[in-house]
Amino acid sequence: MTQDSPLKIRKAVQADLPAITAMLADDVLGATREHPGDAALYETAWRQIEAQSGNGVLVAELPEGVVGCLQLIVIPGLARQGALRAQIEGVRVASTHRGQDIGEHMIAFAFDAARAAGCRLVQLTTDKRRTDAHRFYERLGFEATHEGMKLELAAA
Repeated sequence: MTQDSPLKIRKAVQADLPAITAMLADDVLGATREHPGDAALYETAWRQIEAQSGNGVLVAELPEGVVGCLQLIVIPGLARQGALRAQIEGVRVASTHRGQDIGEHMIAFAFDAARAAGCRLVQLTTDKRRTDAHRFYERLGFEATHEGMKLELAAA
């Protein structure tokens, strides 16, 4: 992408949800855990994100529509002398638009937004099976300094 590129990174609006959920489901892992047809689930999550300060979704948009997304969450903490950190989640580029530097532009925008919010650290997790994503993040300067762990909780 060049400086004259039509790519725009902006804060997502609720009308972007169908495109976002389609991208979340558009890969081998997402296909088994996402249900883009169940709009109510994602609308509830959207309202929760919108209500929480420091939590937002960004989209990458070309003239043909939304082609990328990520969630950026500013997390206050006591560690690192009370540093704010930014958590990047749910990074996706539409399969039809991968390899066009859209992900790089989204992450650069997220870095700028994190700095503007006063964050001193940006972190993310990526599934161990996403080896292409690992190379992508390492190329952008991320280091695998920690071992992440997750535990799925059963619905109450």
